[in-house]
Amino acid sequence: MQALAVALTLVAMIVATIFLTVAKVWWFAPLASNWGSLDTLIVITFAVTGLALVGVNLFIAYSVYYHRAQKGRKAVFFVDNPRLEWGLIAATTVGIVVLLGPGLYYYAQLIRPPQNHMVVEVLTQQWLWSYRYPGKDGILGPASIKRFTPANQFGLDPQAPASQDDIPVLGGPLALPVGQPVLLRMRSNDVLHSFYVPEFRVKWDVVPGMVTELWFTPTKTGEFQVICAELCGVGHYSMVGKVVVMEPDAFQKWLSERPTVAQIFSPQVQH
Repeated sequence: MQALAVALTLVAMIVATIFLTVAKVWWFAPLASNWGSLDTLIVITFAVTGLALVGVNLFIAYSVYYHRAQKGRKAVFFVDNPRLEWGLIAATTVGIVVLLGPGLYYYAQLIRPPQNHMVVEVLTQQWLWSYRYPGKDGILGPASIKRFTPANQFGLDPQAPASQDDIPVLGGPLALPVGQPVLLRMRSNDVLHSFYVPEFRVKWDVVPGMVTELWFTPTKTGEFQVICAELCGVGHYSMVGKVVVMEPDAFQKWLSERPTVAQIFSPQVQH
């Protein structure tokens, strides 16, 4: 009876798992970017790992019940089974190829932004998301953590001509025009962080001492939450921000109303 109970429990767990997945009880947040292909990749991963989960657990349930202890039955020991082992190697190889093939293809697209993208700098620090937009020249001025001060958290060079029309947004929000590819250039003032917006399907680490890049195209207007997906300290839970996707005209109006480095930061910057 114990063997039967264990086997039935395993089968019930498999059935419940399949139901929860097919019914989408816990599923993706509504898509709001061009990366719907990543949903397909995740579904493929679910299918491959799901088949493995069902197959392994059904085999265990069968083995527990069929090979249960019975009076007069003796266990049989064998050293190896080459046919079984080669079959498992082949099945595992197919599964890995199915998982890695699409993943490598999508990764290749993820690191190649289109030519017509706009650039926004993302600056992270405990526990704040900040952003910097290039001005009319379309160029972000030079910045370095060595020039960081409380008045100059972006570490800007106030003497650089390219910095004068930059538009810093300390603490956010990250405003973006809908339908425009955006390349985020991300750096950290302290520890490892990770930029993640569930609706955009993209997540990328922000590593101290280097600049990491991530691109996407917002496809829906509205407000979304940016969260830190990397444990970055005791205040990690509070490191959230806001992304506002708006129509291009509204975005340009919003951007024009923000003060530039020349207007606000330059007089306060310490060399």
